[in-house]
Amino acid sequence: MDFRIEKDFLGEVKIPAERYYGIHTARSAGNFRLSGYKVPFELIKGFAIVKKAAAITNGRLGYIDELLVSAIVKACDEIVSGKFQEDFIVDALQGGAGTSTNMNVNEVIANRANEILGYEKGKYYPVHPLEHVNLHQSTNDTYPTALKIAVLFLLQSLSENIAQFQGVLQRKEKEFASILKIGRTELQEAVPITLGREFSAFADAVSRDRWRVWKAMERIRFLNIGGTAIGTGLAAPKDYIFEVVEVLRELTGLNISRHENPVSVTAFADDFVEVAGILDAYVSNLFKIANDLRLMNFLKEVKLKPVQPGSSIMPGKVNPVIMEATIQVAMKVRSNFTTVRECASYGTFQIVEFMPLLAFSMIESLKLLINATSMISSHLEDIKAVPERCEEYFSKSFSLVTALLPLIGYEKATEIVKEIGERGISDIKGFLKENLGEKVVEKFLSPEYLNSLGYDEDELEEFFNDNNPEGS
Repeated sequence: MDFRIEKDFLGEVKIPAERYYGIHTARSAGNFRLSGYKVPFELIKGFAIVKKAAAITNGRLGYIDELLVSAIVKACDEIVSGKFQEDFIVDALQGGAGTSTNMNVNEVIANRANEILGYEKGKYYPVHPLEHVNLHQSTNDTYPTALKIAVLFLLQSLSENIAQFQGVLQRKEKEFASILKIGRTELQEAVPITLGREFSAFADAVSRDRWRVWKAMERIRFLNIGGTAIGTGLAAPKDYIFEVVEVLRELTGLNISRHENPVSVTAFADDFVEVAGILDAYVSNLFKIANDLRLMNFLKEVKLKPVQPGSSIMPGKVNPVIMEATIQVAMKVRSNFTTVRECASYGTFQIVEFMPLLAFSMIESLKLLINATSMISSHLEDIKAVPERCEEYFSKSFSLVTALLPLIGYEKATEIVKEIGERGISDIKGFLKENLGEKVVEKFLSPEYLNSLGYDEDELEEFFNDNNPEGS
């Protein structure tokens, strides 16, 4: 392998000649041999967009020659398109508040820009990673800005996937609208409901999550770019500070703005904590939906599509693996919320030193949720109701009597339940038909009545006068 020698104030380092990273990146990769996880490429792309915006702004204002700007912009565009991923080698868990990642990006862009201009990698002429690529910037304003751009794009994707998930649940709500079943509370039979109404609750919960995720984008659209080291804008010209955000908005199409107090959003990461909390709310619902469906599949009220054999020793066994995988994603995202919160809490004075772990956890959570939401949505397209099993549970349940309380009263209902128990009657629905009349059962145990919000007293009185159930 051919090498080149690069130097800094600490000495010399050999760099593989074909690589685009440089000495700072190589030192960082050697220092942080920790997790084996690389910095998420979504963050790298966010950085490339920030560097592109900075170069364009510096070019417009006359701080960088336009020839160099064009080379930097082309290098940034290539990174955004997915190139040079093998050159971003720094461990995701790194000291220095993200400086290693910033320098990794600076070096790759500088070396590629110089190559575009016909110069050698590693010479850093005419494009220098600090004098040009990082001009008027600091890790402390570029890193949070790059992360917010990455998170905003991921939130857009998640919002779209949640909308699809909601749509699937709403279609199943309509498909299952007339299937009667028993509701359950505390893992015990409760009162009658329809399977469609149960899915309507799933869909409505997910619709709230869709709204929350959309609102989350509002929480992190304010940037500290231009604030440099601690948010005061030290060493950056005023015209650059105000222009660079406008260029970023043009490049991304995102509704982003410069924060009125960059010192605050440099020293605090509570906006990321808030977004992580919103994701935590979503996974609470996602966890519950997946677990409810897993249990409904166990009860054979619904049938999940078999997707793979479930056992290495038991032939024919099929497990609810999609639901189990979704639950595990929820568990991981919950733990990431704790990590994000801790990283933000341990920031000191004018910086959040633990931004690399925060960034890794945020992006991991979003990617997991995007994939899990897509996975469960696709899987539920093929979920089937088992009406005969729902009817079996329904017909045998004591709780059917509860639906008749407005008509027969609590005392009469208690007598009926007692008689059912003493006689060991299993077909409770049939017993109610025999004793109260088929019209009573058809009305009070119909999907329409069970799905209505309460009952109408005048309608009830009219029904009573027309039918006057025996013994009432």
